[in-house]
Amino acid sequence: MFFLVLLCAPFFALAQLNVTGTVIDDLGLPLPGASIVLKGTTNGVTTDFDGKFSIQANEGDVLVFSYIGLKNKEVIVTSEVVNVAMESDISQLDEVVIIGYGTTTKKDATGAVQLLTADDLNKGAITTADQMITGKSAGVRVVSNGGDPDAEINIRIRGGSSLNANNSPLIVIDGVPLSNQNPAGQANPLTLINPND
Repeated sequence: MFFLVLLCAPFFALAQLNVTGTVIDDLGLPLPGASIVLKGTTNGVTTDFDGKFSIQANEGDVLVFSYIGLKNKEVIVTSEVVNVAMESDISQLDEVVIIGYGTTTKKDATGAVQLLTADDLNKGAITTADQMITGKSAGVRVVSNGGDPDAEINIRIRGGSSLNANNSPLIVIDGVPLSNQNPAGQANPLTLINPND
């Protein structure tokens, strides 16, 4: 009996698969940092910068995919390649607040936190992205330095000022900081963004 178990052991080991795949959002973009956990265990991995992952699992196991702001998804392992498209979950968006120096939950934030939804941003006549936030949030002042639609703008949050430092907020679009140091002069870099996108 003991030898029979030893003889069958390699076949049981072959049932475990190295499951690989890619996790994307509802726009088809890869999700770096998404969590993948083998259901019922503490075994898990996170996706890399390209949304790719690799985890050891048996055929028939359930993988649970999760990401902040997206609905959790459970997938049964049937092959070595599992590609997952996750969907938005608006109800989870207030769970985590990203602030200038880290992340926290909304209830633990010590400063003022305001939420602007797409409905708030799409009110009124909007021709540039900076006009989307004008007058929508208390303490945020957006002032144009001229009458030209391409004129430089000043954005001030809570009246911050400094003699030596740049007083403008850091604007990040799709993970890329937008440089407000325009070598061409006093042009507004936000005019390059289509507010309809």
